[in-house]
Amino acid sequence: MHAPVTRPRPVVLGPTASGKSDVAMAIATDSALAAAGPFEIVAVDAMQVYRRMDIGTAKPTADDRARVPHHLLDLVEPDHDFAVAEFAAAAHAAIDDIEARDARPMLVGGTGLYLRAITDPMEIPGTWPEVRAALEARLDVEPVAALHAELVALDPDAAAKMEPTNARRVVRALEVCLGSGRRFSSFGPGLDTYPEVPFVQFGLRWPRPVLAARIEARVHRMVDAGLVAEVRALLDTGPGPSRTARQALGYKEVIDHLEGRLSLDEAIAQVVLRTRQFAVRQERWFRRDPRVRWLDIGDDPVAEAVPVIAEALAADHAGPT
Repeated sequence: MHAPVTRPRPVVLGPTASGKSDVAMAIATDSALAAAGPFEIVAVDAMQVYRRMDIGTAKPTADDRARVPHHLLDLVEPDHDFAVAEFAAAAHAAIDDIEARDARPMLVGGTGLYLRAITDPMEIPGTWPEVRAALEARLDVEPVAALHAELVALDPDAAAKMEPTNARRVVRALEVCLGSGRRFSSFGPGLDTYPEVPFVQFGLRWPRPVLAARIEARVHRMVDAGLVAEVRALLDTGPGPSRTARQALGYKEVIDHLEGRLSLDEAIAQVVLRTRQFAVRQERWFRRDPRVRWLDIGDDPVAEAVPVIAEALAADHAGPT
């Protein structure tokens, strides 16, 4: 049973490179907000759950983790195909633990489906490993478009809500359809419903050209920090990263480089391009949710967003007057 909610749980969301983590750290360490906290950060990121995938996932630094407790980082080894149901269970356990200690969870991240699995109660389908393995084997010899076409026939509603080229989502939806005998879209409530929930969500929104430049600069910082060596170590350790972990932005492209399919410059260019495309998809996902309060950022996310969020949290703590 989840702990009773006495105060709305803050959420800081937005596309990659939007400054979410910096904003969250500034709030969690703001002495003026001590009465509204103390805050502990719950990372809502599909790839930060993997150990030893630190640089490419932009995990919080050791110093940040020492200053503010962080949750849902380094949960599993990279060879594990981590599922949203596992994440939701871990997230709810972490939130209950935080609130049982009279602290306040602050959710931070950009993985839309994982966030919805926390904020909105939903029926999460099970897993069918043999079905999934067969589908993934087909991807080795068939284009993802062929599997998407099959999904269109089995569950047109689900197929319409995902990119036909998103192999991970297509395989998951087919796995559920074939394994459960039910349409993937029948598990609910649907992602297009937005009931009142005990979370207050703040979204960081940048002009697209500015965010694109931030993404490019971030990718180059990751490469300079040793991303290639990190990926090489993953490939050289044990069974190597799972198909899910291999799809992480930055890792997929560097693997292609290390296995001879791309030069390093080509890999870096691909990371920049795909990350920009991913950021657009993230923003589109979050914009569908009318419960998000959007904060337009022009230059400095901490200076521009923290005062607004701090005022809302302080007012929430003070209660009605």
